[in-house]
Amino acid sequence: MNMSDVMIHINESLSIEARSSLENALRKIEGVVSPRFNAGKEHLLVIAYDTEKTNTAVLLEQTRAAGYTAQLVGM
Repeated sequence: MNMSDVMIHINESLSIEARSSLENALRKIEGVVSPRFNAGKEHLLVIAYDTEKTNTAVLLEQTRAAGYTAQLVGM
């Protein structure tokens, strides 16, 4: 297992329910360990994942497929 983190910026304001739904959808991706939003920074999604199982492109695409405008931070 080779762990890494990625931060995704989401342009839209998400409700608590929307954030929870997105976190749950991301958890279904093989290799995703911990998708999470931090209080006070609801536009930033941090995802811990196994780089041997998935990659940032898959994570970003899943976020966009949920209907959000999103970008990788620091890329």
